[in-house]
Amino acid sequence: MYKTSISNPILRGFNPDPNILKVEDTYYIAVSSFEWLPGIRVYASQDLVNWAHETDILTDQVHLQGNPKNCSIWAPQISYHAGRYYCIYTDVKSSSRPFKDCHNYLITASSIKGPWSEPVYLNSSGFDPSLFHDEDGRSWLLNEIWDYRMTTGNKSAGIVMQEYDDKKQCLVGPRYDIFRGTHLAKTEAPHLYQKNGYYYLITAEGGTGTGHAVTICRSKQITGPYELAPNSPILTAADKPESPLQCSGHGSLVEGAFGKWYMVYLTTRPLQGHAILGRETAIQEVYWTEDDWLALASGGNGPQQETIVYTKEPVIQQITTDFATDFRGPLEKEWNSPRIMPAESWVQTGPEGLCMTSGESPQSRFNHHLLALRQKDQSYEVTTRFSFNPTTYNQMAGLMLYLNEDAYLYAFVTYDEEKGKVLRFMRCQGEGVVTPICVPLSEQELSLKVVDNAGQAQFYYRESGSWQSFGQLEDTLFLSGGFTGNFIGVAVHDLDLKAGSKAYFQEFTYLGKDSKPQVNQGISKSEEMIIIP
Repeated sequence: MYKTSISNPILRGFNPDPNILKVEDTYYIAVSSFEWLPGIRVYASQDLVNWAHETDILTDQVHLQGNPKNCSIWAPQISYHAGRYYCIYTDVKSSSRPFKDCHNYLITASSIKGPWSEPVYLNSSGFDPSLFHDEDGRSWLLNEIWDYRMTTGNKSAGIVMQEYDDKKQCLVGPRYDIFRGTHLAKTEAPHLYQKNGYYYLITAEGGTGTGHAVTICRSKQITGPYELAPNSPILTAADKPESPLQCSGHGSLVEGAFGKWYMVYLTTRPLQGHAILGRETAIQEVYWTEDDWLALASGGNGPQQETIVYTKEPVIQQITTDFATDFRGPLEKEWNSPRIMPAESWVQTGPEGLCMTSGESPQSRFNHHLLALRQKDQSYEVTTRFSFNPTTYNQMAGLMLYLNEDAYLYAFVTYDEEKGKVLRFMRCQGEGVVTPICVPLSEQELSLKVVDNAGQAQFYYRESGSWQSFGQLEDTLFLSGGFTGNFIGVAVHDLDLKAGSKAYFQEFTYLGKDSKPQVNQGISKSEEMIIIP
């Protein structure tokens, strides 16, 4: 076996709430997608070191139009039982206190790539559902339960469990309150495992911010009572302000090669206190102690930016975040849209590039026509080239940095009654404001570029000549907060007519400027660990 040193996070940019699953020789991680579609992104790996975007599970099974920001698809869980994949998720329709409208659904497929069944509705008592398939053939639904009567801001009241009947496709029997949580409170994200004669319940506590943590408890009986581990929380950065990884929690487990165990969990890499990349996914080795508890192999309970994974062959960790397209082939699966799927009615690719039909305003929660990628680096450069011929000021197309409908930057081509076709700029930080910038344009095509260096972004434009900067240096750190990360993409809007305008994009390039470690070639031959059958 080889000790392969890797750098966290393993999934960079907005990839929160990871749930890991091994089927045969392949590992899968599913992550939350919130209001972005396609939903529930799944990554795959053969060695736990290098991960590739495998598929997205949710396409037309969900209806997210109108959902508030930071709601929609939360904390998916994937499992595999009797030759079928199960995916369970929450669709949050409102999180306005004191209530939380959250509906839990289950879909199945014979392949991780689908096709997936129509959703089966389960319950609405709380979020973060998971499905546990017991050795006796029974299946159990676990979820956080929300109690609006609590006086605290977060009203998570613990973990409940109820049997799921696969034939009847519904919950049956009594509901059990199996864990009320610890003093850290905000108990959520339950995952159940069976080992060493115990049922182990892993939960997230402390909230998904700086107090985030992973706790573990166990019971001989699946319905409890559950005993808290003496070393809980087994993972947290709450008391480690010097750690480069913060907000660490929401863990799940998998057994890797050579009987080694690992936990994946969400984490952030704050930039001047702002998690502009959103919540990312990290991995760390854990082990079972002599008294059958779980602990971090690194010692202590802190997240590790550099960690060890045991592999069968020497492996080099490859981290690349670059992306480029000329839009001539099918639309790449890397693209996302807020609340709606990229559909042929407004997105068409071909020999001429991308033809994108206009939608509603950037404020819309229904039909905002934006194609965007996750920001995966604290410093990056994005360029795009396109043509657009507006005839009124209500027609806009261009390059957008977009956290949500209340936080974005938009460099766009539009029309001015005196100057004709112009380049303008809008900043939205709670309320959208159009700046005084108004650059006359004379060419058919325009290239736009943004260079963001650690939260300070400069925008550029080019017609047929060299790049010209426009506007001031923009602070982009406000494009953080909430449950997602910043996205960068292209958009088209028309406030005069529905689908009244079209823009034609010929290229789009994202270049990450952070360091991209390629660490370790395995270990030297003298340090190789020999496994004796």
